[in-house]
Amino acid sequence: MATHTLDFERPLLELERQIEELKRAAGDTVDVTKELRPLEDKLAALRTEIYKNLTPMQRVQVARHPKRPYPLDYLNTVFTDFVELHGDRLFRDDPAIVGGWARLDGTTVMAIGHQKGRDTKENLYRNFGMAHPEGYRKALRLMHLAEKFDAPVITLVDTPGAYPGLGAEERGQAEAIARSLIEMASLRTPIITAVIGEGGSGGALAVGLADRVLMLENSVYSVISPEGCAAILWKDATQRERAAEALKITAQDLLDLGVIDEIIAEPRGGAHADPEAAAEALGEALNRHLRQLKKLKIDKLLKRREEKYLSIGALTEK
Repeated sequence: MATHTLDFERPLLELERQIEELKRAAGDTVDVTKELRPLEDKLAALRTEIYKNLTPMQRVQVARHPKRPYPLDYLNTVFTDFVELHGDRLFRDDPAIVGGWARLDGTTVMAIGHQKGRDTKENLYRNFGMAHPEGYRKALRLMHLAEKFDAPVITLVDTPGAYPGLGAEERGQAEAIARSLIEMASLRTPIITAVIGEGGSGGALAVGLADRVLMLENSVYSVISPEGCAAILWKDATQRERAAEALKITAQDLLDLGVIDEIIAEPRGGAHADPEAAAEALGEALNRHLRQLKKLKIDKLLKRREEKYLSIGALTEK
């Protein structure tokens, strides 16, 4: 049974409790398969129904779920032979960004991602997945290393945003993000980004300018959090549902707007309910897009990358 239950998942709790109690009462001596099947079928149907009709704000909650797989989880399932590299060679290592060499189905790639923590101690160490400038400078250093060895870059995005603290601003947070965008636009190797949880503002975009941008079904991608938007527009953070709807932050919204290229389906109940199935789906999508991109000559790849970002958005004059 899940130790962390979201508000809208509460109808599932009673069924889960009944199933657990029936299993516990039966122990190893009584076969309760016949009694369990209707309850398990009902639980599966209810979970499917709930997750089929999530509101944008509920998807934000799923994207933030503390049991949701993070980059280091996927680096141990989707990828193999991960060797972590550290430091920006300017200031320090930023644990909020992890990256290094890895293999994806036998292909050597540079994998980079935002890393959150599972508990308070780890979250403080990882700064809740919010990178400092040195984190983005480390990521850019690793991208240039990948370019040098003709290795594709794969980034896994999951951050509330870039860290807005005094030290980060003093060390040039805006410059670090801007430089990352400039360099990624012309990086001479394929880049694939997958938004696996929260895609928060420039903190996400700084490692998200790619030839292909994918999103897990229950991830979100936005210029600001719904709570932040509500606080600015209506001076009331409780208006977050209204803000989430207006921001168009879900994977389907962004696919319709042409911001992303594909939605990766999650297992029933979200990636946290079945991390192995989520990893399998992510791995399949990354492999498929990587095979396609590797067939392109680099000049054609760069031209398509340019056209991709020039075509996003539309200007209407009245």
